[in-house]
Amino acid sequence: MSQLPVYTTAGKTAGAFDLADEVFAVEPCMALVHQAVVTTLANMRQGTADSKTRGEVKHTTKKLFRQKGTGRARQGMRSAPHWKGGGVVFGPHPRDYSLSFPKKMRRKALLCALSSKVADGGIMIVDALSFEKPQTRTAYGILQALQLNDVRVLLVLDKMDEQVMLSFRNLPNVHITTSDKVGTYEVLSADRILFTVDAIQLLQELKQQPLGAARLLVQHQGGAE
Repeated sequence: MSQLPVYTTAGKTAGAFDLADEVFAVEPCMALVHQAVVTTLANMRQGTADSKTRGEVKHTTKKLFRQKGTGRARQGMRSAPHWKGGGVVFGPHPRDYSLSFPKKMRRKALLCALSSKVADGGIMIVDALSFEKPQTRTAYGILQALQLNDVRVLLVLDKMDEQVMLSFRNLPNVHITTSDKVGTYEVLSADRILFTVDAIQLLQELKQQPLGAARLLVQHQGGAE
């Protein structure tokens, strides 16, 4: 079991946090991580791009000129694809790009990404974040104290705090999420991941729990006891 130092918002060391090997010391599987990223990017696509075929463009259907005797190539109608303003051949049309990704594979990919970040020194822990009122200047000062002001930061909270969110959201290099919603793509996109102590503790607990029917079975057995 490894440890990470816990910092205050002033950048001072305030203790250490024990990392669970089941979450932060998983052997990386790059193929699985790649699949998770591809799935995330595919599911982010709107799939609303559309082009008009020759049957959809608004043009007259009158034959442009007679078939023979003009010396020109025969033509049918103005909506043909080779005419300017005509229909598009094999153009994009609305479609669903979404891909499915099983929960076990999704969790394993996230644990691989988190383990890589720990190995690269890309995870930091702060004891707590609290604001009496939203203030971006104070939020930027915290990043400066932690030497995170010039890198892409993924800020992970245990729950969405409105004051914290409003304070950090105007900083272009900061993306905010919560422990139960953090994903593989977000982890890999960030240069540094900043957890609060409560957030990383909650993340460890969530990722050590069984999935699906197994979780319900454990809960049922716990209630029976």
